[in-house]
Amino acid sequence: MLDPIRVLSMPVSLLTCFNALWFAHSSSAANFLIRSYGRSFNGFAANLTEQEVKELTSMKEVVSVFPSIPLQLHTTRSWDFLGLTETIKRNTTIESDIIIGVIDSGIWPESESFNDKGFGPPPKKWKGVCHGGKNFTCNNKIIGARYYTPANSTRDYVGHGTHTASIAAGNPVTGASFFGLAQGTARGGVPSARIAAYKVCDEVCNSEDLLAAFDDGIADGVDLITISLGPADTVDFFQDTMAIGAFHAMQNGILTINSAGNSGIFGPLFTTSISPWMLSVAASSTDRLFISNVALGNGNTLRGFAINSFSLNGTKFPLIHGKDASFRNCSKSRARLCRGCLDSNAVKGKIVLCDEFDGIVEAKKAGAVGSVLLNDAHNFVADIVSLPASALSKRNYSLVMSYLNSTKNSVAEILRTEAINEYAAPLVAPFSSLGPNYIVPDVLKPDLSAPGVDILAAYSPIASPSDDPSDQRRVRYNILSGTSMSCPHAAAIAAYVKTFHSDWSPSAIKSALMTTASPMNRKINPYSEIAYGSGHINPVNAVDPGLVYEALKEDYIKLLCSMGYKSDLVRRVSGDNSSCPEASHNVPARDLNYPSLAAQAEVSPNSNLTVTVVPAVLSFKSLNENKSFNVTVTGNALTPASFVSTDLVWSDGNHKVRSPIVIHTFQSINSTYQAPSKFSII
Repeated sequence: MLDPIRVLSMPVSLLTCFNALWFAHSSSAANFLIRSYGRSFNGFAANLTEQEVKELTSMKEVVSVFPSIPLQLHTTRSWDFLGLTETIKRNTTIESDIIIGVIDSGIWPESESFNDKGFGPPPKKWKGVCHGGKNFTCNNKIIGARYYTPANSTRDYVGHGTHTASIAAGNPVTGASFFGLAQGTARGGVPSARIAAYKVCDEVCNSEDLLAAFDDGIADGVDLITISLGPADTVDFFQDTMAIGAFHAMQNGILTINSAGNSGIFGPLFTTSISPWMLSVAASSTDRLFISNVALGNGNTLRGFAINSFSLNGTKFPLIHGKDASFRNCSKSRARLCRGCLDSNAVKGKIVLCDEFDGIVEAKKAGAVGSVLLNDAHNFVADIVSLPASALSKRNYSLVMSYLNSTKNSVAEILRTEAINEYAAPLVAPFSSLGPNYIVPDVLKPDLSAPGVDILAAYSPIASPSDDPSDQRRVRYNILSGTSMSCPHAAAIAAYVKTFHSDWSPSAIKSALMTTASPMNRKINPYSEIAYGSGHINPVNAVDPGLVYEALKEDYIKLLCSMGYKSDLVRRVSGDNSSCPEASHNVPARDLNYPSLAAQAEVSPNSNLTVTVVPAVLSFKSLNENKSFNVTVTGNALTPASFVSTDLVWSDGNHKVRSPIVIHTFQSINSTYQAPSKFSII
């Protein structure tokens, strides 16, 4: 009996190990070999027995053997909000030579966002192909396409990949909207750039396909990789295909930009994008929010959040709560949530109240006129609804309940969505996963924040615009929220910076984005730096950061060694013969030349800090000169599971190079940590 797929990576001897497997297997090799990698690194994925795993692990040519893990899939205003206006200075000729690799659920090539009118042939450096599969054609905008899923096509059937690709590099499209909402010009951050699409997901993704996409993208010649998916739980580096693929990309001069995750409601330590060689992006709001208010029969109007394209034309309908509209055999808890037992006769012609947002699917299925939903966790984030509906905070929802319970003939109208200004923006989205770093506590994650709330971008016209499978509407542009949306924003800005600094390394580009990020308000973002990292991304300032923090492959190898990894585990990440000098284990991880500073501290009730920097002045005589300095943070230790923060700012009167300093007492991984069994789209 074969175990689930195993992923094998090795430095050179792919043929030797493949032959060993061939002779070891009594059945045809075609029945066990799943995928091979040999373009940017060597290895293969296969169905193996436990005995075969042991045999391969014992071979000196083999770097690592680890299990395949299933994954799931984690703008008209945002660019202007960031200052990247349509009139900003651009190197359009160089921008047209930038190739962004989008590893996602595919792409919809006929979208106006990917029209190639005015584009010349692909850049000469492009070595890729258009293996788009069934019913798929590339052009001079989408210059490359590959698929790794059973669908046999790079075409996007779920909308996610089309959305992220157009945020990064979509053409300007005037008059784009979602049923008239958010109407304006939808465009990507680098609209002249080219796109190479690598489809690893439909709704589920596999880690061996993710690694294959990295292998191909590196060999094809992409300049940057944006990837809006990741594990549901933190995975140690030597078992993490994302970290391994991104490490190989970094070695080849390619920065990987990754979404931080959508697990913010669970508290700190849930960000899954923790590799120091990747740019990890949190999600935040812009200055535009979408509200869908609820007008009650008593004259009160309560604010709710939803993308509600429907209109009840001024008519108020009777209200009923899920507990009073469900079948008798339904439990009270399920009835309140509208979870699977609404009586269609009871909700006909009424607006049903549900104590959770997901109740909307059942409300629509049962035939309700509309629904009022409790969704306190996501606060100001507006989700697409499939019937007239609005999500209310706990306070406003309780006001509707009070009105319902105090009035015999309670009625309400759910108003169509309208856009309002949000003057406190940017705010970290409540869903955005929090740090600090569970694997390397001395490297702060996420790195920075970018727009990820209510983003309008291109979409697959055959996918439902909402999470309700019964929603039969189809759109060319959709409004979505998630760190999936913030990730391609950061990727586009990284590409924008690269057009001015084509010789910069991945770490230099990442440093420029982090040290020039705009400070965010700690008072209205209670988790501050462990939520937004260095701050909100600032494309204008990132082009001229003043100085950068450089880190190369050997620096990351030293980091892994300092974490206590033995040479064999380091090689699982690097894919080569890297080893750890004995003295490297005594070097703290915080010595990595990183644009943010973090450290674990002892537990104590007092947290006063003193920061000393030596030298206090850095004098540079020429461009690209290197300087070093020491930062010492002293003070009493902290209470359990807490943190304090401040900033280190270098300034020459023109540039401000800012790095957050975070001292925390959150736990980190232990040596018995096991890799998770599932991943999720973020």
